[in-house]
Amino acid sequence: MNLISPFKGLRPAPGRAAEVIAPPYDVLNSAEARERAAGKPWSFLHISKPEIDLPEDTDPYSPVVYAKAAENLARTIDAGLLVRDEQPCYYAYRLIMNGHSQTGLVAGASVADYDTNRIRKHEFTRPVKEDDRVRQIDAVNAQTGPVLLAYPDTPAVDAILAAASQAEPALDVTADDGIQHTLWVIEDAASIAQLTAAFNAMPAIYIADGHHRSAAASRIAKMRDNQHGSDFFLSVIFPAHEMKIFDYNRVIKDLHGLDPTQFLAAVEEHFALEPSATPVKPDAPGIFGMYMDGQWFKLTLNPELMPNDDPVARLDVSRLARYLIEPILGISDPRRDDRIDFVGGIRGLAGLEKRVDSGEMAVAFSLYATSMQDLMSVADNNDVMPPKSTWFEPKLADGVVSYLLD
Repeated sequence: MNLISPFKGLRPAPGRAAEVIAPPYDVLNSAEARERAAGKPWSFLHISKPEIDLPEDTDPYSPVVYAKAAENLARTIDAGLLVRDEQPCYYAYRLIMNGHSQTGLVAGASVADYDTNRIRKHEFTRPVKEDDRVRQIDAVNAQTGPVLLAYPDTPAVDAILAAASQAEPALDVTADDGIQHTLWVIEDAASIAQLTAAFNAMPAIYIADGHHRSAAASRIAKMRDNQHGSDFFLSVIFPAHEMKIFDYNRVIKDLHGLDPTQFLAAVEEHFALEPSATPVKPDAPGIFGMYMDGQWFKLTLNPELMPNDDPVARLDVSRLARYLIEPILGISDPRRDDRIDFVGGIRGLAGLEKRVDSGEMAVAFSLYATSMQDLMSVADNNDVMPPKSTWFEPKLADGVVSYLLD
């Protein structure tokens, strides 16, 4: 079976994309989605967050929510806002945010290759979130949330996508968050064959974001006995060298019974500690920023603790956990300990200061961003990263292209 496949994409009708596309379902809570979709009857949030069309006390995992998603998708198709291509296609999809541009391929990715780890993972999934995606996909009979994937350096694929993006786009919209989304249809047989062959030659591709969606697609395929349409899942695959990972920072509620002087002394056992008059954004591995009591510090991990051949242990998120958060602050399970929270780097260092200055948190840590090479090394080693190790920007939009399962 091919690693990727063209498909008959369901996408906005000409001139209607601005009314349809929406942020990914998992970056907004229900209240935020309700506010963003206000006055926008065709926003894809009515499909991806359908509880916004039900009473506010509705359980988002209730069967009525998934039924509402199916109803809203059918309504949008019936009204002509979403139209399905007549022939299987690939699509080139470009994202531009603050001058950063990345162009990837929208394709069906093979469930069989996901199951055998040729489509490689780096995170555990949570059952409640995975179950939610299974119910949503099954109810709407479509994959509406793309999985973000990365492919290793392959100039031939880059060249085909670059050529495709010279044509007139099928969709070109700047969303209300300032991110530009542009889509081109790749329908000529030669380009489709070349792309399929180029991906078949790759040893692996990598999940960047969307572990729950891909795991759910695998379960749907088994539920449906790999019937046509369920054996691939909606994905957007970017060249790894174009993808941008932001830092994913940490905030902690208390100092685990220590006073500030004791805490700083404990930190100095493994880190050089230097007060800073300005916020600290780490510029190299092994360097961390720390903010408490209105003061920033630059932390530098002792050099003898840096070398490590283990692809997980050498991540800065792992180093901070091993040498500070676990032994000093007593947090050994960041998945379940409610004393720790995570702040995406897109919010900047001011986002960390705000959480501490409000009194909600006692201390914050800024980290150097995980690299794509680190991510691929962990996945190649069949390992998983600590939770909240990567924050990808820009985000894909829901509604640009959907994958019907028939």
